[in-house]
Amino acid sequence: MDTTVHRTETELRAAFVRVRDEVGKAVVGQDAAVTGLMIALLAGGHVLLEGVPGVAKTLLVRTLSHTLKLDTKRVQFTPDLMPGDVTGSLVYDAKQSEFEFRAGPVFTNILLADEINRTPPKTQSALLEAMEERQVSVDGESRKLPVPFMVAATMNPIEYEGTYTLPEAQLDRFMLKLVLDLPGREVEVEVMRRHAAGFNARDLAGAGVTAVLDAEALAQAQASVAAVGASADVIGYAVDLSRATRQSPSVKLGVSPRGTTALLSAAKAWAWLGGSSAITPDHIQAMALPVMRHRLQLKPEAELEGISADAILRSIMQQVQVPL
Repeated sequence: MDTTVHRTETELRAAFVRVRDEVGKAVVGQDAAVTGLMIALLAGGHVLLEGVPGVAKTLLVRTLSHTLKLDTKRVQFTPDLMPGDVTGSLVYDAKQSEFEFRAGPVFTNILLADEINRTPPKTQSALLEAMEERQVSVDGESRKLPVPFMVAATMNPIEYEGTYTLPEAQLDRFMLKLVLDLPGREVEVEVMRRHAAGFNARDLAGAGVTAVLDAEALAQAQASVAAVGASADVIGYAVDLSRATRQSPSVKLGVSPRGTTALLSAAKAWAWLGGSSAITPDHIQAMALPVMRHRLQLKPEAELEGISADAILRSIMQQVQVPL
């Protein structure tokens, strides 16, 4: 008997608006990051969250998982973390006289990879297969991950002590990079007011955060997002933006075709959330910075001059012709 509840697109969009409201009961002043995480979920991508410690990156991911009834596990990345600590490993069972697979924390819906750049590249790369193939291979056997699956990785700014640069191949697997800045005074006062009133970040239910959607509804929304249209002109515009990054005099490594695909997918999710049936250049421009900023590898001289990836991308968007 099929017990699936089929919701209309209007109902699904309204539910995602409520998700933002529910997350706001626990996290203050991070609406853009909440929207970015929802876009990644809708488009089936992964997210990199960059910010100094203490700006609620971990709480943000935990709260979003709670509102969507999704299983979530957290891994604290440290210099001594091994790949098997993430993916799982074979453990000898003395009673059965055989090895059995013990699943690692990657077997979840949303994996919170906390401070991913505090562990060496060998362990960082353990996530590559999981992120790209939605499976892990241990002792020659592939094991599928749950559906949906998303990696939400937090990252400290690279100049912080004890951090490693993420490999370019892994950065390219993240659909979005969201930057969480320190809050303004009014937001910080509101955070302190809530804590003074007894808010406990470990008790989301006590804070009044309720589940709005589930995995079935998310799958329906993802199918609707995939059906959002993209004209030849808009596709060409996305390609032109990516190609312009490769030709920039300040860039050593520009956006790959995988990055262009991610840009289109994210733009579809953003268009769907806004009620559009097809993406426009505006949707492409809105997603360009979060999709492309971590995919640019700048030349040393550009870094010495203090030029940022965001500044380069804004300049490129001003120069590339927008289709009418």
